[in-house]
Amino acid sequence: MGSFLAAALQLTSGSDPDANFAAAEEQIELAARRGADLVGLPENFAFMGDDQRRLELAPALAERCSRFLVTMARRYQVTLLGGGFPVPAGENLTYNRSELVGTEGQLLARYDKIHLFDVEIPDGITYCESATVKPGHALPPVVDVPGLCRIGLSICYDVRFPELYRYLSSAGAELLMVPAAFTAYTGKDHWQVLLQARAIENTAYVVAPAQTGVHYGRRQTHGHALVIDPWGTVLADAGLAPGLAVAPVDGGHGARVRAQMPSLQHRQPALF
Repeated sequence: MGSFLAAALQLTSGSDPDANFAAAEEQIELAARRGADLVGLPENFAFMGDDQRRLELAPALAERCSRFLVTMARRYQVTLLGGGFPVPAGENLTYNRSELVGTEGQLLARYDKIHLFDVEIPDGITYCESATVKPGHALPPVVDVPGLCRIGLSICYDVRFPELYRYLSSAGAELLMVPAAFTAYTGKDHWQVLLQARAIENTAYVVAPAQTGVHYGRRQTHGHALVIDPWGTVLADAGLAPGLAVAPVDGGHGARVRAQMPSLQHRQPALF
């Protein structure tokens, strides 16, 4: 595991893909200028709007997102995560897919969101992601990125399922990516504590890009893109405005935490 700067980007994406791509590039450029080597875009970075419109746009948007990630990674010489975008998955369905792209534009890993957000929030809004999104069925990937570290992928609602992250850490992940569009209502109570728990129990860095603000209708997201170290310390917080959270990922610190708190070695997989 090397030492490098990681950036979790924060956007207020809407229903205009052109505006969303422009905002995303602006933040990627800022992250690169600050020296970031690993940059993460949030879930729904290219489109956040009506489900029917997303389904209509998905064929063209999927291709555009993949090309955008390749172009941005090459242009700014960063390892870049596109935290979630729609990919056609049959009639009236899309996958919610993330892609990790290397500095030469090579696809390093791909992940289709497994856990879908079907929840009735007490503020009166009901979410049913499964109505138009097909869940992924492949295990989330862990990829060894030369010069950086071993990175495990996940998306948003996955953060409530610790078994997914235990799998990632068992597969060698040293840094967990959690791009999200977390609701404002649940985020105020759950977002940071869940991310800190995933970092602490897996003694891994967490990089969590986020959506923020009001998007369409009554959809409002929590913001607070975070970078968290393996001890659970919040190293950077983007707050509520579009921007970025940038912090160092220190391989030596990660190794020290794992030596001081060797909980992964004390697991009893034969019993659980």
